[in-house]
Amino acid sequence: MVRQIAISILVLAFGMPTAAWAQEPTSSTKTATTSTSRAVAGELEKVGQDGKTITVKTADGTEHVFKVTGKTVVTGAEGGAKGAALAGKEGSQVVVKYTGEGADKTAHAVDVTGKDTLKATEGTVTAVGKGGRTVTVKLADGTEKTFDMGKQAMVDTGHGVSDASKYTAKEGEKVVVYSTVKPAGDVVHLFKKL
Repeated sequence: MVRQIAISILVLAFGMPTAAWAQEPTSSTKTATTSTSRAVAGELEKVGQDGKTITVKTADGTEHVFKVTGKTVVTGAEGGAKGAALAGKEGSQVVVKYTGEGADKTAHAVDVTGKDTLKATEGTVTAVGKGGRTVTVKLADGTEKTFDMGKQAMVDTGHGVSDASKYTAKEGEKVVVYSTVKPAGDVVHLFKKL
């Protein structure tokens, strides 16, 4: 009742329609504005016949099903965008940037790295190179490995996913790095804070 009176006063004072002030945000509005992007790495297990879904299996055996839209960007595969570009790529290692939960996960970007090439390395950041382009990680066995944070690298901070150019790792962070081996060294595809 008090709220309705306050709304009526605002309408009289400012001429705003009551419908705009009286509406509570809907759950879909809240979800859309608070949806955080995430990233997952694994094997592309299946592409739906219509090319509108993909199934990715992570190293722990979890299967994730993602919707693929006309806006989904696919890199590392011929064809550029859409699920059709992923047809025939089953068995390839991929990194998927997505939003949503459960059955409502939508892939926004899919980076296809090839067959059996994605390697997971877990450890603690010990050094960050000039401009954040290289990151050195200390592994559980005490060895250190330096990674090149290339343009394609996705960074999952736990609060969202961005590209490597917008993120600089910090010493002491616990991370898992999904990379491929190139002649110039390990190239990061997904850098994920734990």
